[in-house]
Amino acid sequence: MKDVISEIKKDYIHQLGKQQKRIDGRKFDEIRPIEIETGMIGTAEGSARVKLGKTVVMVGVKLGVGEPYPDAAGEGVLTTSAELNPLAAPEFDAGPPREDAIELARVTDRGIRESKAIDLEKLCIVEGEKVWVVYLDINVLDYDGNLYDASTLGALAALTVAKVPASTLGDGQEDFTLPINHYPVACTAVKFGKIIVIDPTLDEENISDARLTVTTDENGDIRAMQKGIGGSFTIPEVKEVIRLSQQTGKYIRENVINQV
Repeated sequence: MKDVISEIKKDYIHQLGKQQKRIDGRKFDEIRPIEIETGMIGTAEGSARVKLGKTVVMVGVKLGVGEPYPDAAGEGVLTTSAELNPLAAPEFDAGPPREDAIELARVTDRGIRESKAIDLEKLCIVEGEKVWVVYLDINVLDYDGNLYDASTLGALAALTVAKVPASTLGDGQEDFTLPINHYPVACTAVKFGKIIVIDPTLDEENISDARLTVTTDENGDIRAMQKGIGGSFTIPEVKEVIRLSQQTGKYIRENVINQV
């Protein structure tokens, strides 16, 4: 019975697409409403709760002192993890990190890291010995599609308001705001048939043939790309997703991030 219902829904979404419509009334290039709240976790150095449509993620930032990577002796360290809470969706199981949780963490981390969003050189305490380590934790609270964009946005918001607890080192040092140089924004598109839509809902994800996430910075430069699911995109379709990502990133920076 479940398979029959799924096929009916799939056919319905396809038929709507042929009429240039989506199941929730949006245009193909339109994202869902975004809400961001910061400072939600009192024990974290920075935190943000992002609501993208009905998808909700909580991102926390903790900072601790550790050793730098051998090939980056004068830079701080970024480490990202993600947890798919079983309460967020029936398909999320408790236990060790699932493959999709690992992928979510990697995609978010890559967008932040490759855009050089954090000025890691300013997180060096003693070169080659001691640096600040930025722990970025993503927790999915409610899942209705497109965790990649919601998590990247939540990570950026949490990092933007985070404070480095330098006073804990003594020597009269004062806490300072985590140095942020760039503002990467992810845009995820899915393809079903010949139709491509951005910011997919869970239903749209479930019937899609392919997924592509493109992260761009404030200059519109591509900083990360991740292909998902099976299927494929043609070169013109990839170019279109890149254009949509640049367009969406510009909109989010001007109308959402500036309000954080």
